[in-house]
Amino acid sequence: MSTADFTRWLYRGGRPNALARALNAVWARVFATGRTPWPVATLEVKGRRSGKPVRLPVVIADLDGERYLVSMLGEDTNWVRNVRAAGHRAVLLQRGRTPVRLDEVPVDRRAPVIKRYCEVATSGRVHIPVDPGAPVAEFEAVAPRYPVFRIVPVS
Repeated sequence: MSTADFTRWLYRGGRPNALARALNAVWARVFATGRTPWPVATLEVKGRRSGKPVRLPVVIADLDGERYLVSMLGEDTNWVRNVRAAGHRAVLLQRGRTPVRLDEVPVDRRAPVIKRYCEVATSGRVHIPVDPGAPVAEFEAVAPRYPVFRIVPVS
């Protein structure tokens, strides 16, 4: 089984299986320290049902001086629904706590960000059916399926 196949298996059906949830919990703790060489952090958002903080590891895509989060599994993910229910308010944990607003990027502006995400998110890219080296035009076809949020720090 290849790494890509294993990663797809972890999220079969668009949801993390038990192993993926356990790995995500570990990575969320590691990413929150800010001591990795990768463009990663831990996203903390209020759970829409429980009201309790939910944490998950995220890869941050940088483009034109802005930072973004991309939902590698598409629209139907808990973190996307939680962000929307929380009024787009969240916290990034990365050597400290940074309150942020996650502004949803319109579909017609998502393709370059998704392409950049596929370049930096080695595990996430297996869920997006476009080669990272493809032109931006190819990402436009899948952009409606993958929510993108611009990270805006709030004070």
